[in-house]
Amino acid sequence: MHPLQFKHAVDAALTEDLSLGDRTTDSIFTDEKGSAKIISREEAVVAGLPVAAYVFAQVDDGVDFKPACTDGDLIKPGDVVATIDGSVASILKGERTALNFLQRMSGVATLTRQAIQEVVGTKARIVDTRKTTPGLRVLEKYAVRVGGGENHRFNLADMVMIKDNHIEGAGSITAAVERVRKHVGFPVKIEVEAATLPQVQEALDCGVDVIMLDNMNSEDMTAAVGLVNGRALVEASGGITAGRLGEVAQTGVDLISLGYLTHRYRALDLSLKLNV
Repeated sequence: MHPLQFKHAVDAALTEDLSLGDRTTDSIFTDEKGSAKIISREEAVVAGLPVAAYVFAQVDDGVDFKPACTDGDLIKPGDVVATIDGSVASILKGERTALNFLQRMSGVATLTRQAIQEVVGTKARIVDTRKTTPGLRVLEKYAVRVGGGENHRFNLADMVMIKDNHIEGAGSITAAVERVRKHVGFPVKIEVEAATLPQVQEALDCGVDVIMLDNMNSEDMTAAVGLVNGRALVEASGGITAGRLGEVAQTGVDLISLGYLTHRYRALDLSLKLNV
């Protein structure tokens, strides 16, 4: 992930914290040097180390941030995630912002890895959605990839996704697809949401690339996969909990999209310990 992808998010976070300075740190420290360690308090998949490094570089380019592991590594309680050397004041000023990114991105990566473990042995791939924290989508979707998942569309221009309200407004799946094809070129993939087996058949008759099975039970998903028979990718979505992942994967779907990966994750418990 290139720094240009997350520069705006980091700059905004640092402005939020430091726009008026640090009254505490600036009152206690001047040019003292020291070192610190970021330590994990639990088992997790780490993600966000390049972002944390960038945070400290923006605070003070003299701070030396050294990762002790790599994004995607499984870490355990007590493991050192990174060491930081340099100005004590600069380390303390960057501490919270760096940890905020690391904790949240690691939480997403960990949740994604757990989801993938539930579908091992099937062909189902775990993908994310656009249900992301405003302004942090690029970071959360990167964390999904670090955890072993895949990204669905990043924004509304990435592909065509015809959902229930589009269908309602156009009058039918067929009408919506026909309108879309008048405005987009052949390289653009078309996905259609289907809530019933007749809708799956209609989407199939339209020759779409992906059919999303919306809030279907497992029996209907299995029937839909058989109906499609490889003529389009089949995506399961809506109301799929961690406990149901294995069952959904066994239906034969190609993709399982999970909004909870990026809006219900728990931040990793990390701490920064300073040595002067």
